[in-house]
Amino acid sequence: MKALEKFSLKDKVAFVTGGARGIGKAVATGFAQAGANIVIADLDEAEAIKTAKELETNEGIKTLVCKTDVTSVESVNALIKAIDEKFGRLDVAFCNAGICLNVAAKDMTFEQWYKVINVNLNGVFLTAQAAGKYMIEKGIKGSIINTASMSAHIVNVPQPQCAYNASKAGVIQLTKSLAIEWAEYGVRVNCISPGYIGTELVKSSKTLIPLIDKWNAMAPMHRLGDPEELQTVTLYLASEASSFTTGSDVIVDGAFTCF
Repeated sequence: MKALEKFSLKDKVAFVTGGARGIGKAVATGFAQAGANIVIADLDEAEAIKTAKELETNEGIKTLVCKTDVTSVESVNALIKAIDEKFGRLDVAFCNAGICLNVAAKDMTFEQWYKVINVNLNGVFLTAQAAGKYMIEKGIKGSIINTASMSAHIVNVPQPQCAYNASKAGVIQLTKSLAIEWAEYGVRVNCISPGYIGTELVKSSKTLIPLIDKWNAMAPMHRLGDPEELQTVTLYLASEASSFTTGSDVIVDGAFTCF
């Protein structure tokens, strides 16, 4: 197989949690352009349907939309069942859904703490666990990619986000643990740690807009990353191009964490 052919996802099936918009949508698009059929798993069903239709029209692949709460075992199990019923296989899982609350630790309620941990860490575990179990039972040597963050490596300033930072650090260690457990089955588990990414949500948030100039001033490249700049690294991890890569965390942050 030639080098470029190893990046193909033709006839593969990939699910993307939080796939309706932002990083999830960009990565889903990259997978679709590589030939994969795409499952958009998101709480925002209306936006997920719009994204799925775009992918079908622009990339000529098949899609499935599943309204999914990644913190619910029942909802995640329903996602896997729907995928099996439509496609009969699952090759790639991009466990990406996440939230952030910028609340000072001294003021944070337990409910706020738990909400972030529940989505960002429990949600990644539940979706990765369900995908890995399915792949193992079906004998599929698949790829699971979790979204961590550069916030797992540094404490972001000036905004307070202790729950987010802790949850993303947990994602990295979870990724390594699953990679060890599932290596014997040929199921690879990796994660990406993006830096500040200029999604539509970030660029339109009244809370975050005032921070963008500060982030850019601190960043070696003096800009936010584009969501599309995460397409190729996730395609590498999803495809046979990374057949000997598992348990890795790939930082994509424009060198922000280098100092």
